Amino acid sequence: MNRIYYLPFILGFTLLVTACKLKNNVAKEPNNKENTILLSSRYNALLDYPVDSLSFPRSMSVATGKIRKVPSKDWCSGFFAGNLWQLYELTGDTKFKEKAKQWTAFIEKEKFNNKTHDMGFKVFCSFGNGLKHENNQHYKDVIVKSAQTLSTRFNKKVGAIRSWDFNKEVWDFPVIIDNMLNLELLFEASKISGDNKYRDIAIQHANTTLKNHFRPDNSCYHVVSYDTITGKPKLKMTHQGYNDESSWARGQGWAIYGYTMCYRYTKDKAYLKQAEATANYFINNKNMPQDGIVYWDFKDPAIPNAPRDASAAALVASGLYELYDYTKNDLYLNYANKVMTSLSTKKYILDKTVKGPFILDHSTGHKPKNDEVDEPIVYGDYYYLEALLRQKKK
Repeated sequence: MNRIYYLPFILGFTLLVTACKLKNNVAKEPNNKENTILLSSRYNALLDYPVDSLSFPRSMSVATGKIRKVPSKDWCSGFFAGNLWQLYELTGDTKFKEKAKQWTAFIEKEKFNNKTHDMGFKVFCSFGNGLKHENNQHYKDVIVKSAQTLSTRFNKKVGAIRSWDFNKEVWDFPVIIDNMLNLELLFEASKISGDNKYRDIAIQHANTTLKNHFRPDNSCYHVVSYDTITGKPKLKMTHQGYNDESSWARGQGWAIYGYTMCYRYTKDKAYLKQAEATANYFINNKNMPQDGIVYWDFKDPAIPNAPRDASAAALVASGLYELYDYTKNDLYLNYANKVMTSLSTKKYILDKTVKGPFILDHSTGHKPKNDEVDEPIVYGDYYYLEALLRQKKK
């Protein structure tokens, strides 16, 4: 097993910064040293996972020790390489960088995959993170080609990128709120190539979603299906939430993060306004737990006995660190810090005895299908690490 003896010092400093920056009287975690050592062991677990182009780790059952492994076509495939790139940035240890490059290379063939909208999750989380650390022309070329492929799913009449191709007996042209996260790839492709067509598609998609996905209370629907003849919405519903009018927590997170990111590239105040409105809905929700780690759906009647979703909390925390940069609203900084303090404890960090390449426990993927419920999931780790990096800059 690879051992990184200096990691505890780096991680200890990170957790100390977390505690010092809290402005909302959240109690300091009494076992910072213990938690730091635990995080170090989890980071090593990612290095220990064997490289295999067909076995990207997506989630695992702690009870059985079984790891769910997926090929590059899976929407979650890019997160593991992204985690390694972010651990390289967090620690400075080149072993993470070398592993990240190996896993990133396995994603490249997805640049031709026009059967999915998840190009940003797969390609930008891997190649995009790599580009932050290497001025690599090949990485740039992969990003631009991926943007070209993703653009083929754009419908001018609807003004959006098609999300899914399945369930055609129900959906004509489905657009899910998750799709907001794939727009970063398009914005960056325009910056790299100098061709604004990718940026223009991203803006049209963001505008269409802004118009049709949000309720009066600023929560959002998961799925909006459009009529391709009229371009108007035909159906608004959920696929992963409790019911069609519920508030699926990670979906709200995609909206907060997505519109904050779109504001970064466009400075369109309508995007910032929506990000703030949905963030306020999220943070101030009556069913928000005291530690800030949300239930999988705000309207699950089983609350407080419903599963948590650490991935949704980490996603929102990361988005709110950026939203705070634009607003200087302490509400966003305080909540993000609360989440990071909660997640950086043994309640949410996997025990060092767990043999799997994951950091956090208690994420929920698809509760209606009882799939990946209360488990470690790779994107929970991704947004946790991204939030750590963003927090360090505050």
